[in-house]
Amino acid sequence: MIGLHPCSVDKKFDEELREMETWIDREKFYAVGEIGIDLYWDKTYIAEQRIAFKSQIQLAEKNHLPIVIHMRNAFDEVMEVLLETKPKGIKGIFHCFSGTPEQAKQIIEKTGFKLGIGGVITFKNSNLSKVIETIDLEHIVLETDAPYLAPHPYRGKRNESSYITLIAGKVAEIKNLNIERVAEITTNNSKEIFGV
Repeated sequence: MIGLHPCSVDKKFDEELREMETWIDREKFYAVGEIGIDLYWDKTYIAEQRIAFKSQIQLAEKNHLPIVIHMRNAFDEVMEVLLETKPKGIKGIFHCFSGTPEQAKQIIEKTGFKLGIGGVITFKNSNLSKVIETIDLEHIVLETDAPYLAPHPYRGKRNESSYITLIAGKVAEIKNLNIERVAEITTNNSKEIFGV
C-alpha cells in the first residue's frame, strides 16, 4: 500500500501527494492507504486532511486501486468525504473499525466497503462483539495492525501476523462457527478487495 496517513498531513501535504503519485507510476501497489481523517491527536490540519483524503480517493480511482481508510474520532467527517467524492468502482476497508453497529450498517449500506477487524475484538472492554453479531462475515476482513493492538493474551506487547488466528477464533466464537469457515470467508473478502 501507499498513502499519506492523516496524522502525517501538514501544510506541505501537496508535496507528499505528488511524490506518492510518482511512486504509483513506478511500482506495483495493491491499495492506497492508510488514508482518511484522524481527529484524535490533533485537529490543526482538518481542512488539509479532508483535501488529502479526497485527492487520494481520486488517485485510487484513477489507478483502479482499493482504499484502506484510517478513521479515528472522525466517522461523520470520513463518511461526508466519501459521499461527496462518490468513488466509482473502487473497493475499500475501514481499517481497525471500532465503531457502533449503526455505524457499521451505514458503512456497508452507503459505501459497500468492508470492516477491518483486529485485536481489539479480543479485548475485555471491546464493544466490537455487538458489531460482529449484527453483520454478515461477508462484510469483514481480519487484520493485525502489527506492531500495534495485539490481541489478548498479548495485549500491550508487539503484535505480529501470526496472531490473526486469535482474531479469527474470537470472531468464530461470536458467530458460533468453526474457525476454518471464518478464515475461508474473510480470506476470500480480502482477495476480492486486493485482487490477489
